[in-house]
Amino acid sequence: MIETGQGRRSSSPMKGGIRLLWSIAATGVFLTLLAPEAFAQYNSMSMRTGPSINVGPRININPTIRPNIGYDGYDRVRPRPRPHIVRQYDDSRPVDYYDDPSPRLRKKQPSKNAGRKSAPVAADNTYVAKEVLIEIAGNPTDAQADELARRHRLTRVQSQNIPLTNSTFFRWRISDGRSVDTVVRELVAGGNVKAAQRNNIFKLQQGAASAAAKSEGDPLQYALGKLRLPEAHALSVGADVTVAVIDSGIDVTHPELAGVITGTFDALNNGEGPHPHGTSIAGVIASHARLMGTAPSSHLLAIRAFGAQKSGAESTSFLILKSLDYAVAKNAQIINMSFAGPHDPAIERGLAAAAAKNIVLIAAAGNAGAKSPPLYPAADSNVIAVSATDQSDQLFTQSNRGRYVAVAAPGVDILSPAPDGKYQMSSGTSLSAAYVSGVVALMIARNPQISTADVRATLISTARDLGPKGRDDQFGAGQVDAFSAVSTVVPPPVAAASDDPSKR
Repeated sequence: MIETGQGRRSSSPMKGGIRLLWSIAATGVFLTLLAPEAFAQYNSMSMRTGPSINVGPRININPTIRPNIGYDGYDRVRPRPRPHIVRQYDDSRPVDYYDDPSPRLRKKQPSKNAGRKSAPVAADNTYVAKEVLIEIAGNPTDAQADELARRHRLTRVQSQNIPLTNSTFFRWRISDGRSVDTVVRELVAGGNVKAAQRNNIFKLQQGAASAAAKSEGDPLQYALGKLRLPEAHALSVGADVTVAVIDSGIDVTHPELAGVITGTFDALNNGEGPHPHGTSIAGVIASHARLMGTAPSSHLLAIRAFGAQKSGAESTSFLILKSLDYAVAKNAQIINMSFAGPHDPAIERGLAAAAAKNIVLIAAAGNAGAKSPPLYPAADSNVIAVSATDQSDQLFTQSNRGRYVAVAAPGVDILSPAPDGKYQMSSGTSLSAAYVSGVVALMIARNPQISTADVRATLISTARDLGPKGRDDQFGAGQVDAFSAVSTVVPPPVAAASDDPSKR
């Protein structure tokens, strides 16, 4: 028996437990009466410290955000490599799924251009809008052409058979909202045409002209001395060599050109009058009154392919092809092209056909400056490209540069004829090309059998080197030397007189 008085423990464990329970209950009643909120907090704390924890239904493991830990087999843990998984969203920012487990809930970021008005797209003025140029082999009938036009929803504007390429070219207008390039692709895919392309725009390569008083031009014509033309004229004056000038309208009544125009062709056929550019180019080649032309006894074919526009005289692929065909048909030996534009497959084929007939092709390198890409037709492999120099043998600031430049010639402040019997001072690679065309006329007159390859080789080998030593992209082989070039050309042998009187 265990005593339970002071200093003694109870002999019954049951009685101690009962007293403890009564004490806890009394404390709870007291807290409830005095502070119900405190009792609730107390009860909650008691619940959390209990031994029973149910984790099963509460854990939701998302495999995309599980810990990046793996076992490497060496009793240690290492970070698990994260795969590079990205997706593009509307704001074009890459998102890694491991960094953002719920990318679909991301708030869309406003675009940097939100609220801004888009800038208007500049019109492309390098080709004719809403027009396509189509080449068909041979000479198709009108019914065949009309059927093709209906099939591709096009309106026929103009056609021209070009014997030079043994094909017919059509200008067709696009009457709906399709782009030119879309229609070109549709035509080529259809397989019923030889070729289709843009009707490209070309521009004459001459700066603004200023009026000059009528006077003896020799003192102002510094190009004569640079090219050594007076000495060259002692050997050849270009007699009876035909030079086709594809340009704007030429004043065929100008005194400087009296008697040298042997043929005219108006590719535009709109009655437009003479133009300063065409008249100037013709004068540089064949002037023979107050001025000294490069080949004063040559014959010119005045071909008008460029019409006056606010932005300057312009032409198109179609008109230039017609002009090339006319020049070849009229037995031109040289074709001067003082204009420039984009690469044009149809014109490229036309130039190749002309070169195959031993016609010398000469073009202005262009006036678009040092940063310009190559311009055509000068950059064509069958063409002699000419850049421009000034009175100090410096390159004309606006002259194009490039590997395609063959030679250079004076082209700054050139005195030449203008319409209505006037004269003008002008600059540009157009004039330089005209000078070279005249020099080539002198060479051909000295030996009509000279090949186009020999013409090019002679111009290059006799040019006066300018700029960096040797060939460069500014002057090509150098400035043309007319006297050296003509002197290098060997005249054909004169046939010996036969002893047989009947063969004399």
